[in-house]
Amino acid sequence: MIIVITQPHFFDGEAERIARLLRRGDVDLMHIRKLQATLEETARLIEQIPSELYSRLVLHDHHRLAADYGLHGIHLNGRNPLPLEGWRGSVSISCHSFGELEECGRKAFDYMSLSPVFDSISKQGYRAAFTRDEIADARRRGIINGRVMALGGVTFARVDEVLQMGFGGAMILGDAWR
Repeated sequence: MIIVITQPHFFDGEAERIARLLRRGDVDLMHIRKLQATLEETARLIEQIPSELYSRLVLHDHHRLAADYGLHGIHLNGRNPLPLEGWRGSVSISCHSFGELEECGRKAFDYMSLSPVFDSISKQGYRAAFTRDEIADARRRGIINGRVMALGGVTFARVDEVLQMGFGGAMILGDAWR
């Protein structure tokens, strides 16, 4: 699975770029992550994306919009630590340690991200937090599995590499928007 995360800021032509990435065939889901966006700004972006792609959109904030527009899922984080009451779509979460990943793995998340796996492209000074040996050990212990997506410094060219490392897929931010 390949998931792209939006840039934190809005830009002209963003909805068209999102649609193009989803339609070109190598991106499965688009995470809309706009940390400072209002509910109205987020809704406006969603409305600019063709509705046939809504089933491939995941929201990090303003989760109510996921239900309103029939989106694929919601992503939990410190700002939004619980799913909407009655939510039946996909639920994902970010993890930053093997312990956190192990704890989340016992819950009913559809998938989880682990970061940073490589040195970040989009965040200056955000270095890989895990060695290859640590990742291999976590895979052997079942902590890294098909429900875990690699995040942090992941590029389209590295997707095969993260799959070989035992991840279920990749989450890409910086490389998708160059």
